[in-house]
Amino acid sequence: MHREQKDGGFRHDPLTPHFTFTGQMHAAMNPALLMEIFRLRYEVYCLECHFLNPRDYQHGFETDRFDTRAFHVASHTLEGLLVGSIRLVLAEKNEVFLFQKYCPTFNDFTFPPDKQCAEISRLIVHANYRRRAGDSFQGVTRAFQERGDISNIGKTRSNTSRGEIEERRSNNPQILLGMYREIYRFSRRNGIRYWYAAMERSLARVLGSFGVQFTPIGPQADYYGEVIPYMANLDDLEAGLFKVNPFLAQWFVEASYLH
Repeated sequence: MHREQKDGGFRHDPLTPHFTFTGQMHAAMNPALLMEIFRLRYEVYCLECHFLNPRDYQHGFETDRFDTRAFHVASHTLEGLLVGSIRLVLAEKNEVFLFQKYCPTFNDFTFPPDKQCAEISRLIVHANYRRRAGDSFQGVTRAFQERGDISNIGKTRSNTSRGEIEERRSNNPQILLGMYREIYRFSRRNGIRYWYAAMERSLARVLGSFGVQFTPIGPQADYYGEVIPYMANLDDLEAGLFKVNPFLAQWFVEASYLH
């Protein structure tokens, strides 16, 4: 579980002070935590968004065959309540990624080597942590979708009022940022250079506003709603992030700057 630690005690993370993040491969993760994740996915995908038929998941857990080859990340409040999850599905010999079953790619797109690739999917945030009508089920507020500006993340002027700080916190998708940081660090440790993701244009725009740039690799398709298949090159992503916001980039790639 990631909370920054110094001198034997925990410190709040500067950009996600209200949440902690746990990431593990399926086989290593606590089974009870996995069941919590699958239950949250059922609530969002089946009961709330109606992407999946709840009758196909009569035990109240949404899971599929891709989970066993995935790195799962869970986000909790400081009190231990599960509020979000995401998974990174790794390549497997003679198997395709999930998006390939539903999303065609452009004719001129060349797939990188599978062993360097992984697919992001099942990104969700608990309904109680989507603050207002219009917030996406990934936890991005409408205000941030409309006005989000990466240049403000991690920067607070000396004359910034308390109200401005609280508004900034409410509009920064802390859970989304923290979970993406976990899969980024895992990817770098394990030789993964490319991410695939089938997502809405609006989510791709929000991620791009952070500096997490994805490139479309195919046309729009109907896959849990209208989505586009994207790919991100992590080398390019990191270089671009350091140009746009060095503080956020440093926070994203390592924790040593806090020590």
